[in-house]
Amino acid sequence: MKHPEPINHEIKLSTKRYIVSETDKKGIIEYANDYFVEIAGYTKDELIGKPHSIIRHPDMPKIVFKMMWDRIQKGGNMLALVKNLAKDGSFYWVVTEFEPKMDPITNEMISCTAFRKAAPRDAIKVIEPIYAKLIELEKAGGMEASEKYLHGFLEDKKMTYDEFIDNTVGNKGVFKIFFTMMKKLFS
Repeated sequence: MKHPEPINHEIKLSTKRYIVSETDKKGIIEYANDYFVEIAGYTKDELIGKPHSIIRHPDMPKIVFKMMWDRIQKGGNMLALVKNLAKDGSFYWVVTEFEPKMDPITNEMISCTAFRKAAPRDAIKVIEPIYAKLIELEKAGGMEASEKYLHGFLEDKKMTYDEFIDNTVGNKGVFKIFFTMMKKLFS
């Protein structure tokens, strides 16, 4: 399936609604809630059975997804600020918590659920120039170049990736409770 050409139109997400999707271990969509279908602009049939990358915006650095897959395949959760691409080419920003489900015998990932909510405007302003720099580096020197830059950036801040994202999106209080409640609803 061909990706739509991005347009400069942002979809404003409701702060009271959430997007949930589940993929298999290869990133193929197995479940999409109604708000995901509505915002992405695809029908449920167009989403189910397709790679989750169907909504990957070209402004997203590949290194972010590599870090995410490396972590969730080992059973770890990850919070990320993500710019997604709708079917019509418009975009929307979300804070996503990826939570893998692991096979208790083999300890391999069986599936991954992504819980998303509208990203705070201040967080988007912080992350956009960082993502732009990572994309520029990926184009010039591959993912290794963007990874090296990201590690240096975090070292300068004296933070881990998780600490930086938590601080950027304000992952505390009511915001943090949201993800806890979503996980309980979908467990």
